[in-house]
Amino acid sequence: MFDFVRQHTKIMMFVLFLLVIPSFVLFGIDGYSNSNDKGAVVARVGGDEIKQSELDAAHKIESDRLRNSVPNIDVKLLDSAEARYATLENLVRERVLRKAATEFRLTTSDARLARDLQENPTIASLRLPDGKLDMDRYRQLAASQGLTPEGFEARVRQDLSLRQVEAGVVSTGFSAKKIADVSLNAFFEKREVQVATFATVDYASKVKPAESDLKAFYEANPAMFQAAEQANIEYITLDLESIKKSISLNESDLKSYYEQNVARFSGAEERRASHILITAAKDAPVAEREAAKARAGELMAQAKKSPDTFGELAKKNSQDTGSASNGGDLDFFARGAMVKPFEDAAFLLKKGEISDVVESDFGFHIIKLTDVKAPKQRSFEEMRPAMESDLKNQQAQSKFAELAEAFANGVYEQSDSLKPVADKLKLEIKIASGVTRTPANGAVGVLTNGKFLAALFASDAIEKKHNTEAVETAPNQLTAGRVTQYSAAQTQPFSAVQSSVRERLIASKAAELAQKEGKEKLAAWQNAPNSSPMPAAKVISRDQAQNVELPVLVAALRATTESLPAFVGVDLGSRGYAVVRVNKVVANETKPEASVTQDRAQYGQWWSAAEGQAYYAFLKNHFKTEILIPKPNRTVKESIASANTQ
Repeated sequence: MFDFVRQHTKIMMFVLFLLVIPSFVLFGIDGYSNSNDKGAVVARVGGDEIKQSELDAAHKIESDRLRNSVPNIDVKLLDSAEARYATLENLVRERVLRKAATEFRLTTSDARLARDLQENPTIASLRLPDGKLDMDRYRQLAASQGLTPEGFEARVRQDLSLRQVEAGVVSTGFSAKKIADVSLNAFFEKREVQVATFATVDYASKVKPAESDLKAFYEANPAMFQAAEQANIEYITLDLESIKKSISLNESDLKSYYEQNVARFSGAEERRASHILITAAKDAPVAEREAAKARAGELMAQAKKSPDTFGELAKKNSQDTGSASNGGDLDFFARGAMVKPFEDAAFLLKKGEISDVVESDFGFHIIKLTDVKAPKQRSFEEMRPAMESDLKNQQAQSKFAELAEAFANGVYEQSDSLKPVADKLKLEIKIASGVTRTPANGAVGVLTNGKFLAALFASDAIEKKHNTEAVETAPNQLTAGRVTQYSAAQTQPFSAVQSSVRERLIASKAAELAQKEGKEKLAAWQNAPNSSPMPAAKVISRDQAQNVELPVLVAALRATTESLPAFVGVDLGSRGYAVVRVNKVVANETKPEASVTQDRAQYGQWWSAAEGQAYYAFLKNHFKTEILIPKPNRTVKESIASANTQ
């Protein structure tokens, strides 16, 4: 459904970054507010202030999360003004919802919290073979987010409370079928169009600038021909990898660690089972569920009477389409892989046993345990490499926390040199030349970090040659730098950039010629429609763009069709101009009922989301919300178009 999304993944990646609110549960925003009270105020919600330091911390965490979840994302999008503004909007949203939850007294009970934690797949992965929670690993999970287990649970509790704020609006949203059909028909409307493109590149040969033209263009646009400011720097980095190299492990510590974790190293017990499922939705009428349960009871009796026929019973009667053809076989699984009622029953059975009827959200199951795979205890020597890595990581984490304060204090207190800190902590002083405010092509490591580069080009670092503050350039990594030589931005001599001046001037004049001819043709064809010799017609729609550029597609679908053919001009900026002739509106083909139902459901979700946004806008106004930094000039739409053309 909606092939447009699949065909424009780069656009949708950017839209999702700007519009989707990150999950609070494991990457909660609440922790951002614990930053030091630094920087200018960037927003206010009901009198509460959000500082620049909070925004910086939030954006770093969100950028890291996106890099991990979408490895091929364009890093330029993450560091753009639009992306930072989107992070601020998410921070503001969290504050607004928090205030609403407090004012409306929306709380989360201990039972609701316990159920959510029990259903959380990340928590489920921490369970031991006997089903108990591995508390050491649970503490490590909380600590990785700078929290205690109690703090982690408090964050989850708050997240559940915040969800309640909008749930009453979003969960009750609905749309009438006729309204949905009208809207979807308009959204997927098809039009037959012809597109004449006047491309800048086709007019370049007509531009013959004299040298005086080049000089005039150069003098009128000095900013185009500036050499960026540059700095030669030295820097030091404190990170886990450098600390781990200095750690030597005690053999007795390794043996103790093995004894404490041998069960975890050996893996979890796995069980293989087959089942027969009689489906019944969780919210189905009572009579329907009772009928399904009765049918499952009949099959259970047959299976227990003739256990060897279980596979045949499953093939003929199970309503689990994924396993029925295999006699109900579900292969091996460990704890946490199945819904809890099913799992509990399966792990109580002995090999060959058949369960009573087991009820779950999917319906009613009869389970036969077919095999048990016991965990194999791994020897000390087998586990030595993994244990050494684990222990070094743990000790390095602890040592990093100790040294981080000394690092930060040292670069601040002895601000005219990095050598004292480097000597004290045994760190290497590295040098780099030609560093610029934005990451240079080919830059690696800390020299790609925007916050570190901003610190290097701050006035204190440039004018006084002071050390920068300790900047967190990656998780468990601090970097400080010092400018040793600085060159300000300056306009390059005409002789050095003459070829670039020529290229830019030709491109500018060619774009003007393309737009001029395009507008002339538009006027002529509007007056005499039948005189327009245009390319072959094509049928386009939002989900079938036919390689038509996004601005052209939008213009074609927005053009009035009261009188056809209709003509519309599209300014393509530096790429030229396009004239679109809309010949007719093409009727949408009749879809199968299943597809129509699916589309209506999708529309209903959009409608509910829109109602949620409207309610959020009301809450923002109710709590007198202010965002104090200007919104980037480039709109979301323009950013998407830019991403699509790169």
